[in-house]
Amino acid sequence: MSNIKSLFEPFNLGTATLKNRVGVAPMTRISATEKGFVTDKMINYYRSFAEGGFGLIITEGTYIDDKYSQTYDYQPGIVFEEQVESWNKLINSVHAEGAKVIMQLQHSGALSQGNRFVQGTIAPSSVQPKGEQLTFYSGKGPYVTPREITKEEIAGVIQSFVASAKRAKSAGAEGIEIHGANGYLLDEFLTDYTNQRTDEYGGSVENRVRLLEEIVQAIRAAVGKEFIVGIRISQAKVNDPTHKWAGKEKEAEIIFTKLGQTELDYIHVTEYKAWEPAFDSSDATFAALAKKYSKLPIIANGHLEDTEKAIKLLESGDADIVTLGKGALANHDWVQKVQNGEHLREFNAEEILSPSAVIKDFEL
Repeated sequence: MSNIKSLFEPFNLGTATLKNRVGVAPMTRISATEKGFVTDKMINYYRSFAEGGFGLIITEGTYIDDKYSQTYDYQPGIVFEEQVESWNKLINSVHAEGAKVIMQLQHSGALSQGNRFVQGTIAPSSVQPKGEQLTFYSGKGPYVTPREITKEEIAGVIQSFVASAKRAKSAGAEGIEIHGANGYLLDEFLTDYTNQRTDEYGGSVENRVRLLEEIVQAIRAAVGKEFIVGIRISQAKVNDPTHKWAGKEKEAEIIFTKLGQTELDYIHVTEYKAWEPAFDSSDATFAALAKKYSKLPIIANGHLEDTEKAIKLLESGDADIVTLGKGALANHDWVQKVQNGEHLREFNAEEILSPSAVIKDFEL
C-alpha cells in the first residue's frame, strides 16, 4: 500500500485547521422532524463520524427558506431560530470529538419531492426534469414541470442563501457549502438543457455561472472572511447520472475560473469515480481541472474509500481533501481503521440502509 501519511496530515481550510484530510461527504437524509429540526438520531449519527476520526464533516443538504427550497419531507432546515438551536446541539457534539463542521445549504429547484410550505417547483426554465422521483426518498412518478423563476425570485434566493449562511454561523459551524451540484437549483442554472433563459442568467456558460458567483459574493460580504465558504460542483445529477458538460474542458475552464475569482475558500467536486478522466478529450480528472483553473483548495469525492485511489489523488496535487460517502457509512471509524491497518467493512445497502434503520442516505 502507498504511504498513508498524506491522508492524515493537517490542512488549513480557510481559517480552520483540519486534523486530517479525510471528510464525510454530504449525504441526503430524511431523519429530521417534520418541521426540520435536528433529532437525537442525527446528533448520534454525525458524532459517530467524529468519534471515528474524520477531521471534517459536511452535513446533508439543508433547506434555506420557507418557500421553494425544501427537497424532501423530514429534511432539516436552517430557516427558523428553533432550527438554529437544534443544529447548535449537533455541532457542539461533533466539536467535542475534534471534528469541524460545514453545513451544506440547498435549494431543490425542480427536483423537490416534498415541501411543507408551498405547492409546485421553480427552476431557471420551465423544463420537466429527466427521470423519475427517487422512491428511496418517498417520491413517486415523474417530476412536476417547474415554473420559470422570476428575476425578483432570483434576488430572493440569493438573500435566502445569505440569511441561512448567517444562521449556520450563529449555530457554530465553521462554514457553509453552497450546493451547486447534482441537478438542484444552482446546477440547473449551470446546465445547458435545463437553463433556456435569454437574460443575463442564461445562454453562455459565463451567464449560467453568474448566479453562483453572485451568491458566493453576497454570502462572503455577510459572514466576513473568518467563516469558510465553499461550493459543491458536479456534472452528474440525481436524475441524470451520466450527464457530462457539453463544452468539456473549455466549459470547465470557464466555470472553475469564474468561481476561482470569487472569495471562495474551496470547491468540492464530485464524480462517480473521482480518479477517472472528466472528459474523453484528456486524461485530467474533474478535480485536476477544478484545481488548474480555480487555483483554490479542492475537495474530491467519488468512491474514494479505496485508500490507494484516495492517496493517489492527494499526492498528485489534484485534491487537498477527500470526502467519503458509502465508505463512511460502512465504516464510521474509517479513519481509525486505516490508521491502524484494520479491515474495512464493505458497503451493504440492504444492511446499512434498511427501512428499520430509519436512516436514508445517498451519494452519487
